[in-house]
Amino acid sequence: MFFKKKRQEELTPEEKLKELNEKFERKRNLTGISARICSILAICMSLYHMYSSGVHMLPQFQHRAIHLAFALALTFFIFPATNKQKEKLPLWDIGAIIFSLGVGVYLTLDYMNIVVFRMGDPATRDIIIGAIMIFIVLEATRRTMGWPLVIVAVSFLLYAFFGHLIPGTLGHRQYEVARIIEHMFLTSEGIYGVAIYVTATFVFIFILLGSFLTETGGAQAFIDLAFSITGRYRGGPAKAAVVASGLMGTISGSSFANVAGTGTFTIPLMKSVGYKPEFAGGVEASASTGGQIMPPIMGAAAFVMAEMTGVPYGKLIIHAAIPAILYYVAVFIMVDMEAAKLKLYGMKKSELPVFSKVFKDGAFLLLAPLSIVYMLLAGYSPIKASVTAVLIVIITSSFRKATRLSFKSFLRALDLGARGALSVIAACAVAGLIVGTVTLTGLGLKFADFIIVLSGGNLYLALFLTMIASLIMGMGMPTTALYIILGSMVAPALVKLNISVVAAHLFIFYFGCMASVTPPVALSSYLAAAIARADSVKTALQGLKLSSSAFILPFVFALSPRILLLDTTVGAAIIATITATLGVMALSACLEGYFIGTLPLLIGLILLSAIILLQVNARKKKRDLKGEVDPLE
Repeated sequence: MFFKKKRQEELTPEEKLKELNEKFERKRNLTGISARICSILAICMSLYHMYSSGVHMLPQFQHRAIHLAFALALTFFIFPATNKQKEKLPLWDIGAIIFSLGVGVYLTLDYMNIVVFRMGDPATRDIIIGAIMIFIVLEATRRTMGWPLVIVAVSFLLYAFFGHLIPGTLGHRQYEVARIIEHMFLTSEGIYGVAIYVTATFVFIFILLGSFLTETGGAQAFIDLAFSITGRYRGGPAKAAVVASGLMGTISGSSFANVAGTGTFTIPLMKSVGYKPEFAGGVEASASTGGQIMPPIMGAAAFVMAEMTGVPYGKLIIHAAIPAILYYVAVFIMVDMEAAKLKLYGMKKSELPVFSKVFKDGAFLLLAPLSIVYMLLAGYSPIKASVTAVLIVIITSSFRKATRLSFKSFLRALDLGARGALSVIAACAVAGLIVGTVTLTGLGLKFADFIIVLSGGNLYLALFLTMIASLIMGMGMPTTALYIILGSMVAPALVKLNISVVAAHLFIFYFGCMASVTPPVALSSYLAAAIARADSVKTALQGLKLSSSAFILPFVFALSPRILLLDTTVGAAIIATITATLGVMALSACLEGYFIGTLPLLIGLILLSAIILLQVNARKKKRDLKGEVDPLE
């Protein structure tokens, strides 16, 4: 591929990526027999999911139990409790590995007794195992995701245990310890709830697809293709970063992983043509973050959303398409305006990969993402679409020697796929404890009523409060876990205020994603700053500026869901899309201080006013079409 030579000459991207992985993703250096057992376990996990997705799936409770057993065992293999244990596998971790696998076997073999004959009357051993399992899940999450999500989960568990002592509406009736543990461990409302269902059924196989694309060169093909299309225009490397990160981000579903993967290529190239390091890092952070909201895959949270809203996944990605495209239009325009301000030119033709050659060599690898779009729109399930895409990558990669999978690389893709899913699975398992508390105590309905009371029934204030809650809780918390929490607690409040179900959940989802580029805890921006060797605060501010349209678009589709293609006609949807496009263009020009030329302050303020008036007008037109009188006015 085109950029391999450049990487070998510089020798910095791989070393830099290794350092960043060590800094942000602490992992154990396994050797000898423990390394072999860990790899065998990871390969078995991937093979099991390929079989269950493509051939035969066990009953859901058993499938979830096996899925989580594999994930927890691998987590205690790979992630040490402390830095002092990076070179050894202590007895505690060996015990946790054996226990995790044992619980999976126990729940699978004793399935009928647990879910049928002893339902509501658990045995003492069930309660003991459940209590240990809760602790194991919390510890696995601490090792993979850090303390924030663990603290939130423990707070919810304490509420379940002691909430009866709270006076007023936020209190609940007293529950016995055994009742709480049973709810969290032996029902589909807790650890093995909807979140783990989604990771076990949909998400894992998509992550596996990403690992096969990387192993066969598909990820590099995306980058080369983006550079061949946009590289010759002004600010070409930055535009290529936007395209490549969007393509990779929708598959990976992780802004952090996407920055690490594509940023090591794109950021040095952006700097080489004249972009400031902080801007280059901001471009990569914003483009990578947007991948989570870009169909057709949209990461793990989109699958959870389909389950929570009851909207088929194929329809959900259609609703989400226009706002996601508008987000990337805004980022692309700001990149172009920055290049115009700095008088930057594109790369020379001799420096760029040839489009025809890139397409010829790597087009068949692009068939996998395209097949997902086709199958979802044709009505196939995401499970069939994902496993078909994996098979397409494996088969089509054999057409050329450069991309052909050897037996060793095939096993490596299976291994890396399982390892790459661990943090998502741990986050979803611990999110199950939070959702379990919400369903057991009725906290979701109480919290929704609290939002309505706090906002005084004012929709605008309720949306603002929801945005703040999403951003604050999203700081240091993975998008999927955040969405599960807020989707069960806050989305009902927005629905009660006449926001459509899809718009309410997408509203939360957007701000959950944007938390990774929102200071003071803008993790994706800080990682991009480390790659760019730039000031982290300035890089975070640039990332926030470039992502600013994502702070406006949710209000647009919440107040007027025509750009979500809800409650509208074709003509109205086209007009809404055009006006929204003009809005993001005006916002981009206002923030960059540039349009055709340098933008005077007065014109910038006029553009800002126009953006606000467009949204107010959209709200008014929506009411007029329905013949409603807005109670907020």
